[in-house]
Amino acid sequence: MEASWSIHMIYQSAYSQFRSTGSRQNRFTCLMEWDQPAIHYAVKFWKIKNWTAAREARRIPLVLSIVTVNGPTSKTFKKWPSVVGACTRSPVNLEIWYRSFLPPHLSQSKIQSPFIHTYKEAIIGFAVSLTNDEVEYIKKKDGVLMVYQDKLIPLLTTHTPDFLGLRPNGGAWNSSGMGEGSIIGLLDTGIDFAHSSFYDDGMPLPPAKWHGSCNFSVKCNNKLIGARSLIGGQGPNPPTDDVGHGTHTASTAAGRFVQGASVLGNGNGTAAGMAPHAHLSMYQVCNQQGCYGSDILAGVEAAISDGVDILSISLGGHAQPFHEDIIAIGTFSAMKKGIFVSCSAGNSGPLAGSLGNEAPWVLTVGASTMDRQMQAIVKLGNGQTFVGESAYQPSNLGPLPLLFDLDISGNVTGSIVATEGFDVGIGEAVRDAGGAGMILLGSEVSGHTTFATAHVLPASYVNSPDGEEIKKYIKSSDKPAASILFNGTSLGTYPAPTVAYFSSRGPSTASPGILKPDIIGPGVNVIAAWPFKVGPKTGYEQDKTFNSISGTSMSAPHLSGIAAIIRSEHPDWSPAAIKSAIMTTAYVVYENSKPILDEKFNPAGHFSIGAGHVNPSKVTNPGLVYDIDEAQYNLYLCGLGYTDSEVEIITHQKDACKTGKKITEAELNYPSIAVSASAGQLTVNRTVTNVGHAESSYTIDIDMPKEVSAVVSPAKLDFTQAKEKKTFTVSLSWNPSKTKHAEGNFKWVSDKQAVRSPILVYLIYEMDLEGKRL
Repeated sequence: MEASWSIHMIYQSAYSQFRSTGSRQNRFTCLMEWDQPAIHYAVKFWKIKNWTAAREARRIPLVLSIVTVNGPTSKTFKKWPSVVGACTRSPVNLEIWYRSFLPPHLSQSKIQSPFIHTYKEAIIGFAVSLTNDEVEYIKKKDGVLMVYQDKLIPLLTTHTPDFLGLRPNGGAWNSSGMGEGSIIGLLDTGIDFAHSSFYDDGMPLPPAKWHGSCNFSVKCNNKLIGARSLIGGQGPNPPTDDVGHGTHTASTAAGRFVQGASVLGNGNGTAAGMAPHAHLSMYQVCNQQGCYGSDILAGVEAAISDGVDILSISLGGHAQPFHEDIIAIGTFSAMKKGIFVSCSAGNSGPLAGSLGNEAPWVLTVGASTMDRQMQAIVKLGNGQTFVGESAYQPSNLGPLPLLFDLDISGNVTGSIVATEGFDVGIGEAVRDAGGAGMILLGSEVSGHTTFATAHVLPASYVNSPDGEEIKKYIKSSDKPAASILFNGTSLGTYPAPTVAYFSSRGPSTASPGILKPDIIGPGVNVIAAWPFKVGPKTGYEQDKTFNSISGTSMSAPHLSGIAAIIRSEHPDWSPAAIKSAIMTTAYVVYENSKPILDEKFNPAGHFSIGAGHVNPSKVTNPGLVYDIDEAQYNLYLCGLGYTDSEVEIITHQKDACKTGKKITEAELNYPSIAVSASAGQLTVNRTVTNVGHAESSYTIDIDMPKEVSAVVSPAKLDFTQAKEKKTFTVSLSWNPSKTKHAEGNFKWVSDKQAVRSPILVYLIYEMDLEGKRL
């Protein structure tokens, strides 16, 4: 998630000027229903070339509307017989039906199709561009369920396999074949087809279920088995990555073994994704500016049709109701098809309530650090030293005059400039102004998080406490000076992992009774494939280009690859079962039994780490899993207070709430429990399925603060066969006037497994979409 536009910039202005060469376009979405069960229509609007000049030149207000109407009558089916079975017939028949919702001058156009995208899997509908008058026309048509404006959504490794315990001769890789047979689809910026991380030496043919392809001059192979460019409609050009983000995430999830991988000679080792034997398919839905919802939906549509097992989504915005969240809507359809979805939690931390991608049917992934540093040591003129990081490590620099950017009067030639920030562009500005080096000072909120970036000049990024000391030195010294000493790559640094400061935090604003994020995984200074050269123009060259970047965009594909390992080992497991295995086997303490820390080196809370840090060595054998089916998600959505029409938009189920059946958030069979402190008590049931040894016994182990009384009944579960289910009751009570926040967990413990679920009691406030209390 690295784009400059945020979801709060959806409404760029009150009006938008249509131009034939313009880059900004009005986009709308309209969901429609008809009178067959479990069928939806969604329509998106996007500017089309060759429309009338008057239509293109008008200034058109941007409109956000939601419409619910009845479906078409039997007369409509007589008029449009192609509607019957359209979803299983050719796209031409489906387009004929979709045209019936357009104004006559558009529906009768024979020059070209008015549609940018048509959908039938993620939702049923289409994308097209309309004026306001045309929007109003469509809103009045029978069968139109919802109309809304399209949204721009932002984009949100050599050592990580070893750090996570993934080794060729042991752990999860040894038991699962490294993801063999699984297919990971990624919605991203494209891919570098020629990168060695995507060679197919020794890779088997794709599974027989695979329906994807590469229909352009650049050829795929048995590793990269599918690729589509879907920006602004499916085009004939290959999804070449001009950004780097997609190449990086794809190789993180399932890149092949590449020896001698490094960033400018640093972090040297053998690169590999989490599931190096899994197949990949890339769906290009983003560029440097971000990703439009209509294109994201087209990517989900294609992934479902092609037959992926895992969907990796390293993009997203801030919270919004699920029926207005195109990622939540599309991924619900993917989940129904058995596709596991891993999503970035967001890069808006450490602000509370800053999460995106909160739906309980996706895995929401936060970011952590790892135990590797590419050390760039700052030595001040007074002898103080501070260990920072940089992926570019030339010869040592200095001592040279040290300037703070606020004190710069114009001449920085030959000096080292200290400034706040972390972007490579800052170094380019310092270099172009004649500066010899740079010290990037971590901001107060960033705590101890540091970044190893491929800078263009000698540089070091130091953490926030060290940055404060450097600023004090500059202010107190008559002639401040500094050196930067490059110390190479160091492994085994402590503490690690810690929570990255930028990793978005709970609570969930869309569903406060579901603990989010679900999990954390490596997302800081991740080295993975890159499509072009990085760093300064030097004599250092290598054919295999890699880069070190950070974000929850990097942590999500780690979990996508780990999910592929589980899918390979257990192809019959549901997405919820895979999520449960990841969450209940996570760890929350270091080897010395001390808790995982956040960016300030304080114990990390549930809103930072969810169930904990992923532990791949245990995910394929969790012992017990908490499963959830589509019907229970429907009851959960009804319990959230959504209307029948809103639930139908998400689930494609008509009249889901009319029976009156519903469950609370706490009653969803989730692997964690979150409840409002004001309630004072909670009693809920959970059901586990035995996926371990047929004959096994588990006893309960409860760890809660003394102010919360916790009882689990029964206290022992005895299983006699595989896939046997057992239900138990969790009862919690506390004094709501005294207890405002309490964190703990319960574990089912056997002689081989510990199945852990976090418990959180907290004050649930009504918050706005920026996570601010109302």
